[in-house]
Amino acid sequence: MSEMDIYDLRVSVDRIEGRSVCGMAVGDHFDLTNSAHLTIPEGKHFCVYALASVLPFLAAKQRDLAAGDWLAQDSHFICPDPEERLVMKVERTCRRTMNSEDLT
Repeated sequence: MSEMDIYDLRVSVDRIEGRSVCGMAVGDHFDLTNSAHLTIPEGKHFCVYALASVLPFLAAKQRDLAAGDWLAQDSHFICPDPEERLVMKVERTCRRTMNSEDLT
């Protein structure tokens, strides 16, 4: 059995510096749990373009990073829409031990 520690994450809208074109508001969020389970609160949505801009970093944010790694220090990501300037914050919500053999 190969155990590993991994973090659950919450990605939330931290601020909107332009105009909200996609209909999201400060506090809107999604959770990434159990390595790959993405959930959005019922009745809410999360812009696919904002999701696409933060998605490449989530696997790294789920793991322990070296102290000098820039991704260990940075937690803010921005949507690619220049008029919206929606800023998201990635936070670790829970540390869990998982069996890597259960994951693909």
